[in-house]
Amino acid sequence: MVGSDFINIIKKGGIGILPTDTIYGLVGSALSKKAVERIYRVRQRERNKPFIVLISSFKDLKLFGVKVSKEHLKILKTLWLAPSGVEGPGPTSVILPVPNKKFSYLHRGANSLAFRLSKSKRLISVLEKTGPLVAPSANPAGKTPAPTIQAARIYFGDRVDFYINGGALRGRPSSIVEIKR
Repeated sequence: MVGSDFINIIKKGGIGILPTDTIYGLVGSALSKKAVERIYRVRQRERNKPFIVLISSFKDLKLFGVKVSKEHLKILKTLWLAPSGVEGPGPTSVILPVPNKKFSYLHRGANSLAFRLSKSKRLISVLEKTGPLVAPSANPAGKTPAPTIQAARIYFGDRVDFYINGGALRGRPSSIVEIKR
């Protein structure tokens, strides 16, 4: 897959494997119920466990009806915008309230979702073109996350629409923090 072909696939509800800011993710549009349900099937994930949603900016939170107080905005800026290792704990997904039933296919009845604003310019560039993405780790439930695109191919074969090779990734999944109202 070269160029922006994978962007168009995502926009049309397709799913695939790409390097995130932490590890390889099995990604699809967070705004596509079809893509989200397909990822649950392909990954064999428990249906009651929501996915992390990758966003390109704070504005993306509005797409999900998330309202952030000034106090919480300060916390989010510290977690998401502080230089790595300075104030923040590294890549951090933050659980925020999403009470809108429209997104129950995402939050699975939890009325909240974990969002992550990446510091990776490459990933932000992708997200600006695709919109928010669900991005569980690239592995079937219970297996080790794929460290290479070859390992992801072994896991998923032709059950996904594209693979983007980012080399060997030795990152870890993000930390998760919950912000309560």
